[in-house]
Amino acid sequence: MEDPSHIFMPKIFSIAFYNLENLFDCENNESTLDKDYTPDGIFKWDKIRYDEKINNLGLAISKIGERRSSVPPVFLGVCEVENESCVQDLINTESLKPFDYQFFFHKSSDQRGIHIAFLFQKHHFDLLETKVFSVDLNQDHGLDTTRDILLIKGKLFGEQVSILLNHWPSRTDGTKKTDHKRIQAAKLARLIITDLYAEDHQSKIIVMGDFNDDPLSKSVSKYLSDGFFNPMVSFQKEKKGSVKYKGKWIMFDQIMMNHELLDSNWFNYEGAHIYVAPFLTQKSGRHKGSPKRTYTGKYFQGGYSDHYPVFVYFKIDKE
Repeated sequence: MEDPSHIFMPKIFSIAFYNLENLFDCENNESTLDKDYTPDGIFKWDKIRYDEKINNLGLAISKIGERRSSVPPVFLGVCEVENESCVQDLINTESLKPFDYQFFFHKSSDQRGIHIAFLFQKHHFDLLETKVFSVDLNQDHGLDTTRDILLIKGKLFGEQVSILLNHWPSRTDGTKKTDHKRIQAAKLARLIITDLYAEDHQSKIIVMGDFNDDPLSKSVSKYLSDGFFNPMVSFQKEKKGSVKYKGKWIMFDQIMMNHELLDSNWFNYEGAHIYVAPFLTQKSGRHKGSPKRTYTGKYFQGGYSDHYPVFVYFKIDKE
């Protein structure tokens, strides 16, 4: 008999963000730069490898927050997903299916075909509205595209919240050379927040995502810190991170909450965490101690992602 415990209101719950690292299906999409992730591509990406990654990610998500909560994250943002079918396969895994996840997926104009999705347990989160905001990167810098910012509005255990999901432009061409792109995304996020306050000055807002900048970068600290608490600042100061690059931990994945949420009499903030589980960690080789990724170069590792998930605990204050 199915355990219905997840249907009832948990005393402590979590929310999370997870970069899923190139979650592509096996089909070649002519409008997407995904040829490498096909059976004939350099990664030999076939259904066996795809299914292994999907099941790995489902298991990882199901374990987030399990030390204190009776359910996996009541909602989470994910990025680097190719299409809706990948998200559907993910929530249908054996690990996640019992929790009745639903999702909202949006296809941005990203040329690589990696997009953002919002997963939520329908028993605990009531999705009310979604909006999409395009980041304009074309001001004096030539044609460029990136992922849109998603605004999700819903009722979390009956209390209305707004969530901004982000996957900001990467540092591939160099940090300084691409700083302006992430600052442009940050300015847009701040405009969205300003509009939310104009609608309701008591708006409860959560900002999460892979920012490709750390908490002390100008894009985050200057444009998003005002009125928000970012618990990931302490991780950066402790030289911890969600992703490792050239032997250095970086705190790209972040969850921020405004003071209206933290000061409410509905939810009590109980702490933020990086989900660093042994099964998610590479045990040998040159990436030992890093998140266990799907590939090292072109060699299949059977891992999860090159990022660790991040999550926040809350305690429900009302009966």
